[in-house]
Amino acid sequence: MDLILTAALDVLVDEGAAAFTLRRIAARCGMQVGKLSYHFARKELLIQLLLDDLLDFYEGLLDESVRQPHLDPEEQLRRMIGLVLDDIGSKRTTHVFTELWALSNHNPVVAERVAAFYRRAHANLAAAIAPLNPALSPAQVDVVARFVSATLEGTTIFAGHGKPWANEMPQLKLLAVRSMLHLASTLHPDELPGLA
Repeated sequence: MDLILTAALDVLVDEGAAAFTLRRIAARCGMQVGKLSYHFARKELLIQLLLDDLLDFYEGLLDESVRQPHLDPEEQLRRMIGLVLDDIGSKRTTHVFTELWALSNHNPVVAERVAAFYRRAHANLAAAIAPLNPALSPAQVDVVARFVSATLEGTTIFAGHGKPWANEMPQLKLLAVRSMLHLASTLHPDELPGLA
């Protein structure tokens, strides 16, 4: 199974969404397409496993470097933002997520699986944001978490691996940490009306 997931990830990273077919993945791992199809009738099942594997990887990183009892909420959010932006600087992350976004534009099953992945990511951000600003309702915290996520993810197309402003990622990281921490801790509930 690990061989198949590695091959699927490699196809997505190295060849893109257009090449993400069962035939191409089977060839990449030296397997007959029929054998691969027996385990994975559709590529959407592979995408689900890839996303589950990525979630496990990121949850491990969060447990290791962010979810530490000795860290205050501000430092936890600071580390989480840094972790995301450092990861966006890697070839794997820049390519995997832009390709998944492309696939999700045309495949509703992939779109739902990508959305489920981001719901988990947003929940992690919300858990870091909530203690910084107890005046915000849970719905407001969720909106702030989605905004932070969207802002960070947006750097992928401009400053991700191999992108035009990749060399500016350290400065962007500094600005992101500063502005996102300020937003999360100072936003007043009245500034997000309609979300009780």
